[in-house]
Amino acid sequence: MNKNAAKDLRRSRRRIGIRKRIAGSLERPRLAVYKSLNHIYAQIINDLEGRTLVAAGSNEKGLKLDKSGNSAAAAAVGAALAERAKGAGIKAVVFDRGGFKYHGRVKALGDAARKAGLDF
Repeated sequence: MNKNAAKDLRRSRRRIGIRKRIAGSLERPRLAVYKSLNHIYAQIINDLEGRTLVAAGSNEKGLKLDKSGNSAAAAAVGAALAERAKGAGIKAVVFDRGGFKYHGRVKALGDAARKAGLDF
């Protein structure tokens, strides 16, 4: 097994363990984060209905980012997601880091969302 396949397998196992403990409801939906090499995406999901309530990503033209794969872009995505969540009437969420470490871009997104008014 090559290095990248092993790394992906470890992340998917961590993700499954996290999802066993975390579920989004109508009162506290789940804020799910996914990061690729070039972009970062976040969405707020109501798991009871299986519906995405609000979403944001670094590939959106409205954010006007210089680079889309760094911590500054992740912070912009977090702030945009929090503003959209406020507009949808969402105040509190459960954070799902998707098997990624709470470090770097994931942390920047989470901190920016907290600063913009989301509670988790």
